[in-house]
Amino acid sequence: MTDWKGLWNKYKPIVLQVVVALLAGGLASLLGGNTASLYGRLISPPLAPPGWVFPVVWTILYVLMGIAAGIVVKSEDVDSGKAMTLYYIQLGLNVLWPLLFFRLEWISLAAVWLLLLTAAVYATWQRFREINAVAGWLLVPYLLWCVFALYLNVGFAVLN
Repeated sequence: MTDWKGLWNKYKPIVLQVVVALLAGGLASLLGGNTASLYGRLISPPLAPPGWVFPVVWTILYVLMGIAAGIVVKSEDVDSGKAMTLYYIQLGLNVLWPLLFFRLEWISLAAVWLLLLTAAVYATWQRFREINAVAGWLLVPYLLWCVFALYLNVGFAVLN
């Protein structure tokens, strides 16, 4: 017989952090508004993917972020509180970026914001990997995507 309560207690921090990350992604999407409209109007830099790629990639990234955060919470490491503070700071920066870029169309300011976000993700990655190697590795795709997004954002700012 499966011990559901034991399984829940074991994985609760991970499940909760995945839910938090996905809710943050949903809020980011709401704040961004009709992203397809602006994305379709802008002159795109080389390597810009089609618009449908973004929600797919972001959903995967939010799940990976949530799993990483849950692992850090579960670790009960003395530095997990500081690591999670950095995590929530970068998550807040992440949520506000679509508002700046898509809703307000402040493309250059969004690029600066994304630079701050990328730095915050880097700092979070450093803390996570010190606490748990798997948690650190789970943030690598997110960090790489932020660097790529920064390239795209700067490209859009220059071309438009």
